[in-house]
Amino acid sequence: MSSKINLYRVLPVLMSFFVMSFVDLVGIGVDRVSLDMNLSPTVAQLIPSVAFLWFFLLSVPVGVLQSRLGKRFMLNAGMLVTALGLFIPFFFYSFATVLLGFAFLGIGNTIVQVSANPLLVDVVPSNRASSFLSFSQFIKAVGSMLGAPLAAVFAVRLGNWKILFLVYGIVSLISVLWLASVNINESRESEVKASFASAFRLLGNKFVLLMVLSIFVVVGVDVGFNSNSGQFFINSFGLEQTSAESARSVYFLGRMLGTFLGALLLTRVASRKFNVWTTILGILGFVALLLLRSEAAAWILTFFIGLTVANIFPLVFSIAVDEYPGRKNEISGLMMMAISGGAVIPLLMGWVTDISTNLFGMSVLLACMIYLLAASVYAARYHAMKK
Repeated sequence: MSSKINLYRVLPVLMSFFVMSFVDLVGIGVDRVSLDMNLSPTVAQLIPSVAFLWFFLLSVPVGVLQSRLGKRFMLNAGMLVTALGLFIPFFFYSFATVLLGFAFLGIGNTIVQVSANPLLVDVVPSNRASSFLSFSQFIKAVGSMLGAPLAAVFAVRLGNWKILFLVYGIVSLISVLWLASVNINESRESEVKASFASAFRLLGNKFVLLMVLSIFVVVGVDVGFNSNSGQFFINSFGLEQTSAESARSVYFLGRMLGTFLGALLLTRVASRKFNVWTTILGILGFVALLLLRSEAAAWILTFFIGLTVANIFPLVFSIAVDEYPGRKNEISGLMMMAISGGAVIPLLMGWVTDISTNLFGMSVLLACMIYLLAASVYAARYHAMKK
């Protein structure tokens, strides 16, 4: 492949990562729909659950289908389904249609996540793939960060926060048309594809099992904080809806900057050591957030938590693949399915909140971080013993 970057092909693929961020509307959905329909915490957390459930069900089948139909075809299909999921709750607004819309949003996002990364690798020079993959996560973080302030603007200026669904749905369709207009020569992989059987057999390996559970848990932390931070600020500090929703933008700002900081530090610090220390810092951030009763400190800690959590997903993924490079397909399939932790952890938080308080619901995330620390220490020792 030429070392020259062809922006004509690269830009529409990068745009798909902006569309990928639309699944993070689950947090806004929890806050706004709860307010509109007076939902209990447990029922409200069905919104992220119906979105992230599909990662468990569809990740491997989508990968198999992609090998036959092509990455660009599947990526466009995923963005079309995303658009459908966004239009449904805008035009037909009830709790049932919100759940239906977010289910389609989750299905579309699963397809986009499976297809976008390998297609980006196809359209950039091989020696620039890592930097572009990092930049794609920056674009995704920007999209995630914009959701809450845009919803607030539409609510205040136009009296309807759901216009956000319409705007993002139109952006999804534009992205489909843009990508469809570009000619891309896709690589054909010669590796054996992962299957349900080969992937689940690999879970008999304790190291792989702990790393897959780490992905399950860290996505749960990410989605759980996204979908509960607004209610936490409302209940803990008495903030009104729009101000409280800004918490997730602060969190995503921390995540966005965390990816850049991580990329710089990982050139000097070993990935396993970095994973342990960033998790320790994350635990300290959550403990302080739950114990301190200062609103100013809570805003700073929300940013800090985003900063520390930002790199755990890619670190766990790279550590697992580095230990078993010959099983990359199976591990990748398991990791994608484990994103379904975003369906389970928020639902657990909602249930705990219902039977106690929002503070105890947020404590579920601290328990998740403690597990991640134990798994990161195990991964570091496992690697040392294999040497």
